[in-house]
Amino acid sequence: MTELLKTFAPISLEQMSGVKLMNRTDTKFVTTTEKLQQLLKMAQEDYYVQEIDGERNLEYDTTYFDTTQFDMYCQHQYNHANRQKIRFRTYCISGLQFMEVKTKNNHGRTKKKRIEVSDMDVHEAVKRNFLNQYLHYGVDTLRPALNNHFSRITLVNKAKTERLTIDSHLTFRNMVNGTQKDMGNLVIVELKRDGRVPSPILDMLRQLHIHPHGFSKYCMGSALTNPQLPCNRFKCKLIEINKIIHTA
Repeated sequence: MTELLKTFAPISLEQMSGVKLMNRTDTKFVTTTEKLQQLLKMAQEDYYVQEIDGERNLEYDTTYFDTTQFDMYCQHQYNHANRQKIRFRTYCISGLQFMEVKTKNNHGRTKKKRIEVSDMDVHEAVKRNFLNQYLHYGVDTLRPALNNHFSRITLVNKAKTERLTIDSHLTFRNMVNGTQKDMGNLVIVELKRDGRVPSPILDMLRQLHIHPHGFSKYCMGSALTNPQLPCNRFKCKLIEINKIIHTA
């Protein structure tokens, strides 16, 4: 994978400043590391790869919080609109950490609000004020629910109208019961763009028979590591994901 990524022209964080897409539509796809290599070979002429300090496949660490009753998980499980997630994301190469609140409305658009933080104490004054402003749940009901760790490749099309994130080496650790899950050769591809601008990658994905497939890291990770949670809506996805994980 490292050698393949070297064939892409690089793009820096500064050059990506106009592709933040904080108010965007997201389309996710689930595939394998084998098909990912084919996709990267097809995409190298049309996309830049993000490079930070010489690295092109960066490690991320994320901890999701939820209420003690798992209200945010249940909102997704029961397919409610205007649902939210709160997470602390650490960019391992730099050590920077952000607290983020993501809100998805009933039109399928996602808005993200975030602030830089130095720890995950939600009761600290600045964080509490931020959460009181943007989160629909009381701060005192929150607790760590799920941690995940993964490697991310970020591609930007040469028109700079979309961003593609590619996550692999995904692992989950349930913060409530301690259960861990390694997702093996599973790869999550997410296309992020404002509106429906033309996308070179969509034709490539179709050629490889990689189709849209919803995948919430928080919900899937929670369902896979906590058998006490309801998961009827996710059962078909969980079966498909397990098949991919066990593909040689």
